[in-house]
This record gives sequence, C-alpha cells and structure tokens, in this order.
Amino acid sequence: MRTDLILLIPEITLLVMACLVLVVDAFSKDPLHKVTYWMAQLSLLLTFITVIYYSPDYSYIAFNGSFVSDMMSVLLKAFICAITIVVFFYSYEYLKENELLKGEYFILGLFAVLGMMVMSSAYHLLSIYLGLELLSLSLYAMVAMQRESTFATEAAIKYFVLGALASGMLLYGISMIYGVTGSLQFTDIVDTINSGTIDKVYLVYGMIFLIVGMAFKLGAAPFHMWVPDVYQGAPTSVTLFISSAPKLAAFAMAVRILSDGLSPLIEDWQSILSVLAILSMAVGNIIAIAQTNIKRMLAYSTIAHVGYLFLGLIAGTASGFAGSMFYIISYAFMSMGTFGMIILLGRYDLEADSLDDFKGLFLRNRWFAFIMLCLMFSMAGVPPFLGFWSKWFVLKELIASGFIELAAISVFFSIIGVYYYLRIVKLMYFDEPETMSAIKATQQMRVVLTINGILILLIGLAPNSLMHICLSAFSG
Repeated sequence: MRTDLILLIPEITLLVMACLVLVVDAFSKDPLHKVTYWMAQLSLLLTFITVIYYSPDYSYIAFNGSFVSDMMSVLLKAFICAITIVVFFYSYEYLKENELLKGEYFILGLFAVLGMMVMSSAYHLLSIYLGLELLSLSLYAMVAMQRESTFATEAAIKYFVLGALASGMLLYGISMIYGVTGSLQFTDIVDTINSGTIDKVYLVYGMIFLIVGMAFKLGAAPFHMWVPDVYQGAPTSVTLFISSAPKLAAFAMAVRILSDGLSPLIEDWQSILSVLAILSMAVGNIIAIAQTNIKRMLAYSTIAHVGYLFLGLIAGTASGFAGSMFYIISYAFMSMGTFGMIILLGRYDLEADSLDDFKGLFLRNRWFAFIMLCLMFSMAGVPPFLGFWSKWFVLKELIASGFIELAAISVFFSIIGVYYYLRIVKLMYFDEPETMSAIKATQQMRVVLTINGILILLIGLAPNSLMHICLSAFSG
C-alpha cells in the first residue's frame, strides 16, 4: 500500500497545491491575482518534478488494478504539465489585457490537469470516468467564466449538454461491458474475452458506446457539433487551454480503453475508427475552407487532426500508438503557438479572431509573421516542420499494417487542408494591412512565443529525438 501511495505523489501534490491556491485566492485582494498565478505555475512545476522523480522503472499496477504507472503515463503527465505552464502564461497575458482576470481560471485549470493525470494512469473503466468528469466539469466552468458574453454562455450550455450526453453514452458502454465480463478492470476484461465463454455481440455493442463517448470528447465527426461553437464562443484563453493539454488526456483514454481493455476486439474497433477517421478528415478539412473566423477555422482543423490521430491507433501496433502520441504532442505545441499569436495580435478593444486581422502582418512585424508562417506550415504538414513528421509517422505505420487505401484517403484530405493554412500565409505576406498599429505585447510574451514557434522548426529538423521518447512509452 505504501508503494501505491508513492505512485500517487504527483496527483496528491497537485491536489494539495490546487486547494492551497483556492484558499489563497479567496482571501487575496490583488486585482491582478499575481499570487494566484505564480502559485498555480509553482504547482505545475512541482507536479512536473514529482512525475519525473517518482517515475517507476517498470509498469506498476496499483490500488487493486485501478491505477497504472508506466512510461506512457509518465511521459503524458510530464507533457501535460509542461504545456499547461505555457498555456497559463499566454492566458495570463490575455486575461490581464482584456480585464477578464479571475483566479478561478487558474484554479479550474489545475483541477482539469488533475483530471488529465488521472485519465493518463487509469487502468479501470471507472477510474477513466472519474478523471474524465473532473476534467469536463472544470472545462464547462471555464467556458462560462465570461458571464456577460452571450456567446460564451451559449457555448458553455452547448458544451455542457453535449458533454453530458457523451458521458451518458460512455457510462452505458461501461455498464454493458461490466454486464458481459463482470469486471471493469482492463486485465480482467481481456482475460474474460479471451476465454471465449461470452457472447461477442454484446461486447461489440458496449464497445460501440465507449467509442461514441470517446469520439464526443475528442470532437471527432460526426460527434463534432460542439467544437466550432465552443472554440469561437469561449474566451481565447479558454479555447487555448481546451485545444492543447486535454487532447493528450483524450489520447491516453483511447489507448487505455482500446489497447489495454479491448485488444481482443481489435478488428472491430479498427473498422469503426476507420470510418470516424475518414469522416473527421473530410468534415474538418472541407468545412474549414469556408470559415472567416480563425478560431472557428482552427476548430474544424482540430476535427481533421483527430482523424489523423486515429490513423496511428488503427494501425494497432506499438509503433502506431507511438506515432499517434507523437502526433498529439506535436498538435498541442502547434495549437498552443497559434492561439498565442491570436492573443499577441489582440487588444482590449479588438479580438484578433478574424482572418482579416492577419492581413499584412509581414509589414507590421516581420518576425512574428515568420513565427506564424512556421506554425501554419507545420499545421499543413509542410516539410521540414514538425507537423510533416507527425503525419509521416502515422501514415508509415498505417501502411505497414496494410491500410493502404485509408492512407491514400488521408493524404488526399491532407492536400485539401493545405489550402486554408496557406491562405493565412497569403494574407500575411501579400495583402495590405487594415491597420499599421504597433503590436503591443510584453517582452516575456514575445520571447515565449518566439521559442514556441522556433521549437516547431527545430524539432522538425531533428524529429527522431521526440519519436524515440514516444516509442519508449510503448516499448515494454
């Protein structure tokens, strides 16, 4: 039991610190909430350190099979903490500039990160559900924080209603799996399925509901209807948060359920994911072309990227899962930088969420036009940027597993997707700016955004280091 508790030290650290930040913020009189912000950053840093320090040398299942600590969970938790630190930095700049600064944003963010960490180490269907609901409830509240905005309120209601529907689907699938196998622990489920003593039909029905619930949470088509409205309606700082770290937790949930819990049904879930992947790539890339709001365009881009994420899972191999992990980490970095650019260009009286706001950026600030170019080329999958290698790795594993037609379809939709990313580059470099006003941002914001953008290029020039890290998560 003592060893089990040691494995939980990162989660316990974050929970204690989040509660401490909550108490401090409740008594703080500082309108800029600097103490809350720095304590939240300290909480994430301490959690990051404990995740690395207490990482086990081998996969260890604790608490009667409900919690697992392995290389995949350690890496995902570390990346979640690191990404959230940068997200909080961007968010603080945005919230302060737009007079929306509230300590609740950082407190809810910390509890959301706790939910993500639970999902990363869940080895039991109820553990996954508890982590997912902790994450979801925090995100619902964050979307609704701008109470005077009708768009934010509408987005929060849609997100909550459809999120509740997704949770219901997931719970129904869990109940069906339990009814057939008599267990919610992944190892027991696999053993029961392999015994051949149960009716596969009921298992497949339960699996379908689980996948539908996951597809809702990931924003995969045709369960994507909440994504564009939430991305556009929520404050940019909240959209930035939703589009980055939670995607890693959703990936962890998919791997745990499909690979660890339902691996004997691989042929069945491969065919379902193939349909979802094609629909997501088609809906995301085609509808994104018609968007004039960049946050809404990025929402449809997210839907398309979820389709590409599925490709590595469909491969069904350790290398395929590593490819998907590489993809989702790369996407989190790219999304974080893109929303950082939207925050950089915005002002108190102007939310830079229209494509026209990027017109002539090259004439206003050549360096940040280059940073945005790196981000857009990476999103489009142009070599040698990071986004190219993320697509390359999942496609390579997909072809190696024999899904050549699906790989060809994904390449076709990827080519379509290039258009709306390059359209932003065209607006920045070849159109006249609507305003020549100087970009107002702190030196720290400029430095962090520069590092974010340059990393996209540098990792793209040497992608094997990150890919090796992802492969190590599934080498055991």
